[in-house]
Amino acid sequence: MESLERIILEQTLFAGLDPDIAQLVTGCARNLHFEPGAYLFHEGEDAKEFYLIRHGEVVLEITAPGRRTLVLSTIKDGEVVGASWLIPPYRWNSDARARGHVRALGFNAECLRRKCDEDARVGYEMTKRFMPMMVNRLQAAYLQLLDVYGRPEGS
Repeated sequence: MESLERIILEQTLFAGLDPDIAQLVTGCARNLHFEPGAYLFHEGEDAKEFYLIRHGEVVLEITAPGRRTLVLSTIKDGEVVGASWLIPPYRWNSDARARGHVRALGFNAECLRRKCDEDARVGYEMTKRFMPMMVNRLQAAYLQLLDVYGRPEGS
């Protein structure tokens, strides 16, 4: 049986992580499986856990009253679902739904935030690893808006 710590360290997000920090992160993790169509979380709920997708796809989506559901992005193998665990008020701003069978690592947000608070090295490592992902997703959202609404005046 594979050790959870080894599985975590094989993920791109955690590549090169100091063994001491890897052990702390592993203490907040668990293996999960989601059936097709299952929701990982819903908009407005507390962000109690984030997910690193090992296999499968998860769609992030929003539904405006009276409108159809809009897919914001599709998260695939090796990518993370959810950064809201890291930033107050720790609430999801979309729904996340499994598209097919999904295997994931789930990380208890409260556990990991506590470890970040107790050890600045852990907090720095998590921030350093999550910020590029957050910036990339913001840029992707901007490009998506450009596709829908065109370039703003003066660009």
